Amino acid sequence: MAIRMPRIIQARKILRRSLSNGSITPTYTDIPKGYFAIYVGEQEKKRHMVPVSLLSEPLFQDLLHQAEEEFGYNHPMGALTIPCSEDVFTDLASGLGAF
Repeated sequence: MAIRMPRIIQARKILRRSLSNGSITPTYTDIPKGYFAIYVGEQEKKRHMVPVSLLSEPLFQDLLHQAEEEFGYNHPMGALTIPCSEDVFTDLASGLGAF
């Protein structure tokens, strides 16, 4: 069983860059410890709170790489934006135990 430490570290760096480039929204303070906010959706973006533990999941890391390719590190919503439909993300996150 291989441990994907470089991908986990890279995912954390992507998240840090994303959060440092965005503006802090008024709802920033309502994020529980151990979670981070992301926006998901194709047309209308919906905010979700997901556990930091998802950063170690390969499927979530793939989504982060897609977000990096599509949006770079400038996220107009002020938080990480995931480029997929909300239904796909909800199914993925539920399968990984996030919801």
